[in-house]
Amino acid sequence: MVPNERAAALYKKMGFEIEGVKRNSIRMDGKYVDEYYMGKIFEA
Repeated sequence: MVPNERAAALYKKMGFEIEGVKRNSIRMDGKYVDEYYMGKIFEA
C-alpha cells in the first residue's frame, strides 16, 4: 500500500521498482488507499 512507506523503502532497497499504482484498491480505516505494483528483473 502507498501509505506503508517503510515497506516500499525495503522493497526499493532490495532492487524492486514501482511499475504502477492501482488507485483506491484497498479500504483501510474506512478510507480507500492506493496500492503499488512493484517488480524486479532477475538476470541469469
